[in-house]
Amino acid sequence: MSKLILVVDDEESIRISLGGILEDEGYQVLHAENGADALDLIREEVPDLVLLDIWMPGMDGIQTLEQIRNLFPDLTVVMMSGHGTIETAVKATRIGAFDFIEKPFSLDKVLITIANALNFKELRKENEALRLSALKEHEMVGASAGVELLRGQIQRIAPASTPVLIHGEEGVGKELVARAIHHYSTRRDKPFVAVNCMAVPEALLADELFGHERGAYTGANSQKRGRLDLADGGTVFLDEVHELSLKAQGELLRILTDHSFERCGGSRPVRIDVRVVAATSRSLERAVQDGLFREDLYQFLQVVPFELVPLRERSEDIPLLVKHFVRLFHRREGWEPKTFDDSALACLKSYDWPGNIRELKNIVERILIMAAGPVITADDLPALMPGGNCKASSRLQEAAEQGEAAVGSLRSARERFERDFILQTLLRSAWNLDKAAALLEMERTVLQRKLLQYGLTPEDER
Repeated sequence: MSKLILVVDDEESIRISLGGILEDEGYQVLHAENGADALDLIREEVPDLVLLDIWMPGMDGIQTLEQIRNLFPDLTVVMMSGHGTIETAVKATRIGAFDFIEKPFSLDKVLITIANALNFKELRKENEALRLSALKEHEMVGASAGVELLRGQIQRIAPASTPVLIHGEEGVGKELVARAIHHYSTRRDKPFVAVNCMAVPEALLADELFGHERGAYTGANSQKRGRLDLADGGTVFLDEVHELSLKAQGELLRILTDHSFERCGGSRPVRIDVRVVAATSRSLERAVQDGLFREDLYQFLQVVPFELVPLRERSEDIPLLVKHFVRLFHRREGWEPKTFDDSALACLKSYDWPGNIRELKNIVERILIMAAGPVITADDLPALMPGGNCKASSRLQEAAEQGEAAVGSLRSARERFERDFILQTLLRSAWNLDKAAALLEMERTVLQRKLLQYGLTPEDER
């Protein structure tokens, strides 16, 4: 389908000549002699490109461009002028014009500029599609109360620039939440840069975060931008932040409060604007008490804390997660689709998933590769599950026969055990929540949530 181009110029001869050239090249052409008519035409049918003259009576090209950007921010506009200046061209570009061409026109210049503008528009569409596709692959899947609460929290906090601290066991999806916060923020068009603090040796941390100048040390033959520099304007995700040494924590806090740093071997301050999302699978509160984590950095990071529940506490989401992972696998590999029947899902729900969502995804892919038939049942799973079974063969049989009832009773038993265990710990610690949280190896806020969940009060004896 040919592209539609709107030519806006108060000189009829230019509209006719440009229109003829563009039609000869296979484009469809609309004409407007002033800015007001152009806006009316765009409201009726949005073109692929606008060629807009700057000097027109009434509403000039700059004013028309401003109106177009307000009403149709994604519309590509190329400005034209017979007596333009550098200042005018810069102003038009700042407002959002793609390019600026001068009269009298060079035919080659016009056609090349139009082709570049249309190609850029297509590339922008493809990039947006890829970005949405990547987000789809990392979307939060589930219908449990905890997932719905998390979605609401992300929507509320995302527009702000305040730091976020995400706590949860390994594999629960902390980076997924960080990416969702970035996607729904005003920084979504800027970089999202992840740093795994556990994977970077302390000796290389400064170079990884800050980069270095040429000649900073042997082998530094060129300047290198660090992760913080690369994340400028966007979001930096510090995973397993508890692994940072006390020295590195101090340097990080200084940078995050001053919004500037110096590259290794450099003396010029580099200004940055980044939002920090940190994640940990350990209790930072306990690490502060043990002297392993700076309290000032902890207070800086935990402006907005997120607590992600493990998969075993939201096993009702497992069927949705399985369906999601199956869809991603088939889209990536192009294999014939397979489905999990109720007995297989019951088996998966009966397992505790110590590796959480990451483990579930890996196991689902293993099953899809190894299972022979198009329908996967409980009989297919024991050999492909961790430990060679789904809990135990008797429990697998019970889950297959009784479905949800068996899983529900298992969940109830687990909750009763957790309630009794927490209560006994509270009694041992004389209801000192800080001490009990340390014994249970959980955040105080998590313990408080458990108390509300199970209705525990100091009056409980057992």
